[in-house]
Amino acid sequence: MPHSHHSHSGQFCKHATGLLEDIVLEAIRQGFNVFGLTEHVPRYRLDDLYPEEEGLSLEYLMKQFEDFLEEAHRLKRKYALQISLLVGLETEYITQEDLDGLDILLKRLGDRIEYVVGSVHHVNTIPIDFDNPTFEKARISLGGSTEKERQQAYLEAYFDAQLELLQRFQPEIVGHIDLCRLYTPDIRFVEYSSIWERIERNIKYAVGYGALFEVNAAAFRKGWDSAYPAHDAILKHAGRLALSDDSHGPHAVGLNYDRTFDYLRAEGVEELWYLQPSEISNTGRRKVSPVKMAGNWWEDSFWDKRYVAERT
Repeated sequence: MPHSHHSHSGQFCKHATGLLEDIVLEAIRQGFNVFGLTEHVPRYRLDDLYPEEEGLSLEYLMKQFEDFLEEAHRLKRKYALQISLLVGLETEYITQEDLDGLDILLKRLGDRIEYVVGSVHHVNTIPIDFDNPTFEKARISLGGSTEKERQQAYLEAYFDAQLELLQRFQPEIVGHIDLCRLYTPDIRFVEYSSIWERIERNIKYAVGYGALFEVNAAAFRKGWDSAYPAHDAILKHAGRLALSDDSHGPHAVGLNYDRTFDYLRAEGVEELWYLQPSEISNTGRRKVSPVKMAGNWWEDSFWDKRYVAERT
């Protein structure tokens, strides 16, 4: 039962490529059974737009997101006999306006939002995944008299924001939980007692309400030797794992899933989970629920096909 819970298209995201329908068709071609469509939520301040969005209005971003929902649900109906498409969103937390705006959005759109990928991409209002110089600006923005103090303040802010997001919205998927070390992948959280405490706190909270933690294959294309989360955070406190490719176009659907397979096997991961529609509302008041892949996930025929395709 191959699946992905996190994707973007150039049609509705300016830093991605391709049409949403082409992404769906590629997922079908590769044999995915469950595939999540999750564009970024609109932002609420012009200061928070990325360079490729220069000149766009906030009204445009809102309409773009609503157009995404319309198209995603059209595709969900069109290809229902070939693939289970889930329609969701990926969060932003830059300022409190983003959380308040998301609260209003979720209430207004109701069951058109089937699930939420809870992600943090900013610290102190500065993007941490745009490029290395901007990441470094965010990393030192909270001050500190030593390098360790600056690093600690940055990581504490990231994981505190993550907890606030989890508490307010109970996202079904916790997005790239350790994105905060994107450009410093060798950082080990256990070297900072206050950081490790926060990670354990956040994981325990998410486990408590039933979240899944995505194993995000995009880390490989960012130069990592693992997916998100990295080796020191992947198996903690009975956290349940779900696959995501975080694709940003048809070319990236399923990208590096072969390396993700090797990583999960090396880490001894015995279970993978995915979301499916449910008649009963979950703690976030959305109608999806987690399901464990039947049997040994690594014996699914999907992996045989990928190894033939990607290793030859």
